[in-house]
This record gives sequence, C-alpha cells and structure tokens, in this order.
Amino acid sequence: MENSAISSIKLTPKKESFADQKDKNLNLSKVPQKIIKTALLRFETNDLDETFNQIQKAIKESGSSVQTDSEGKDYNSAFRNITIRVPSQNFDFFIEKISKGVSYFENKEITSEDVTEQYIDLNSRLKTKRKLEERYLEILQKANKISEILEIEKQISAIREEIEAKEGQLKYLESRVSESTITIEFYKTIAEKEGVKTSYGSKLLNAIKSGFFEISSFLISLISVWPFIILFLVITYFIRKRLKRKKI
Repeated sequence: MENSAISSIKLTPKKESFADQKDKNLNLSKVPQKIIKTALLRFETNDLDETFNQIQKAIKESGSSVQTDSEGKDYNSAFRNITIRVPSQNFDFFIEKISKGVSYFENKEITSEDVTEQYIDLNSRLKTKRKLEERYLEILQKANKISEILEIEKQISAIREEIEAKEGQLKYLESRVSESTITIEFYKTIAEKEGVKTSYGSKLLNAIKSGFFEISSFLISLISVWPFIILFLVITYFIRKRLKRKKI
C-alpha cells in the first residue's frame, strides 16, 4: 500500500497563508532596502582627452570598472561614449567627481528603483522550492520500485531547474543592486573641415554615379512612353499627307 501511494504522489508547494504573508511583511521591514541606481550624463567639453582622464581618475578612486567604451567623429563633432559599473555606495561620489568642470549637462537622468519586495519574494519562493525538493528526496529514500524512483527523480529534476532559475534571477538582481550603471556621453564641437572629409575622388565618383542614374531614369521614362511617341508620329504623317493632297 505504501509503495502504491509513493508512485501516485505529486507534491505541490503550499499556498501562501496569512502567517506566510505576515512573515514576508516582517522580512520586508528587516531587509535593508535594495535599490537599483542608473544614470545617463551627456555634455560638451573643450578637451576630450582631459575629460577622459578625469573619468579614469574617478573610476580608479571609486573602485569602478568600464563596461563599454566607444569613440568616433562626425561632420561637426568628435565624441566618446562610456558605460561604467560603479559600486552603489560610491554612486553619488562618482557623479560628483564627473560633474566637476562641466558647465551644464545637455542631458542628466538619474533613476532609482526599489526592488526590496521583489528581492524578498524571490528569496521566499526559493526557500519554498528547496523545502519541496527536500520532501521529494525523503520520499525517494522510501521508494522501492524502479518506476517510482524514476517518477520521483523526474519531479526532483524539474524542481531543481526551477531552483536554479530562481537563483539566477536573485544573483542578477543582487548584481544590479550592488553595482550601479552610469553612461557618460561627451563630445567636442569641431570645424567642419576637421570632421569627416570626402576626398575629391569620392566626390567625382559620386557625381559619375549620379549622372548615370539620371541617364538611366531618362531612358526608362522614354521607354515607358514609346507607344505614345509612335502614335504621335503616325498621326502627324497622315495629317501632313492629307494636307499635301489638298494643295494638289
């Protein structure tokens, strides 16, 4: 009887009771706030290298790290974009360091997202899944038949996947909380002649291409109206022939 009961059993997580909700609210008051901070700064500078050196100094002093770094040049400016991971406790310090020497920000966006409740909820769900896994492992110890063992192991495997998924979500959340993301975009306005230049050869090639496309368009237009041209010539021919006969 016990074996048949084991083979048919399928455990499910217990529904959240009033006591569980009360415990969650209690945990919410105990757990330190989990805040995800992000910032986007854009400004103009007179010296790209000097500004970059200032950013590097702030990165070193705050224990931060560069996530992405790109630079380029267009027709009237040279620019550089950097994304930095900053320890959350040094977020304000880093912003203050970067702001020195900046006359004004064209764009300055700072956001804070409180994910404390989400963090506690993930922990609670993870705890529930681990308890469910323990219960299945206890049942597995009592199983005798191969079919029972395979079925229980299948359930344990599914629960383990869910646990690993929750652990991954929790780890990602903790990473975003512990390190803030700051994106800095700075540029220098330059004379047009210093920007991206088009060589004489490129201009000549573009002119030839443009002329070729114009001729092609004209020929295509001509081909599309040729029946009307033939009709016009035929009508003109007969009119002229009739006029000659009248004169005779």
